[in-house]
Amino acid sequence: MNTKRNSPIPEVKTRTVKEIENLIKNKKTILIASIKNIPASQFQEICKKLRGKAIVKVPKKNLIFRAFDSSSNENVKKLKEQIQDSIAVLFSDLDCFDLATELVKNKSPAKAKPGQESPMDIEVEAGPTELPPGPAISELGAVGLQVQIEKGKIHIKESKVIVKKGEKISHAAADVMAKLDIKPFSVGFIPLVAFDNQKSKLYLEIKINPEETIINLKTSFGKALPFAVKIGYVNSETISFLLSKAERNAKCLENLKPVEETQEVQETKQEVSEENQTQEVKTEEEK
Repeated sequence: MNTKRNSPIPEVKTRTVKEIENLIKNKKTILIASIKNIPASQFQEICKKLRGKAIVKVPKKNLIFRAFDSSSNENVKKLKEQIQDSIAVLFSDLDCFDLATELVKNKSPAKAKPGQESPMDIEVEAGPTELPPGPAISELGAVGLQVQIEKGKIHIKESKVIVKKGEKISHAAADVMAKLDIKPFSVGFIPLVAFDNQKSKLYLEIKINPEETIINLKTSFGKALPFAVKIGYVNSETISFLLSKAERNAKCLENLKPVEETQEVQETKQEVSEENQTQEVKTEEEK
């Protein structure tokens, strides 16, 4: 049953929808990012860093849906399917992946909370701390750390992994990491999907990992270079190796000694020579 709205739509909502409509129409990139578990202070800090690069909006679902529906581009409307809880919508003139890279770069370290899954092995390294003797001694011992007192401060005797990758972080481990200022997590905007207005192209999976990409490129280069040298492919990377290889081969040829002919080979050559001479005499006689 359809019901009519008795009260007028608040002006602030109308203005918000209109603003988003203009951004959708005029900006090159629309990117949806997760802002789940980001503290308000860090959210504001990230927004400051993005000034001049992107406009960040955190509208209510019904308002962003209304703005998407007003677009004449059907691909823009598909972004509605990607809207989840705790998301921000970014509008920018940067390329989709350049903007996503900016978001990854602006992540900041965060303390661990009990119950979180560890993204890696968390190791407490041996060495001095700023902790005075007291309750901290038993707290460190509760996670298996061996300590001693040096110059009025707690000193950790041996390095130890207190949480393994994939394990849930315990209250004791979280407290120890907080005291030692260990921040194993990073928080920031997580790029989910993006839309390129100029190309009218939707990117449903955005994965930005510069470190992994560099490692993959180095590995590929390491495999490709020796193969290129082997087949003699000439470019700026292989030319020095090919010249060195040619020089080594030339030296090997210079050092080769003539093969001494055996008696059998000499006799064979003599027979061939005599046959040739006989053939030449016959040819002359026939003439």
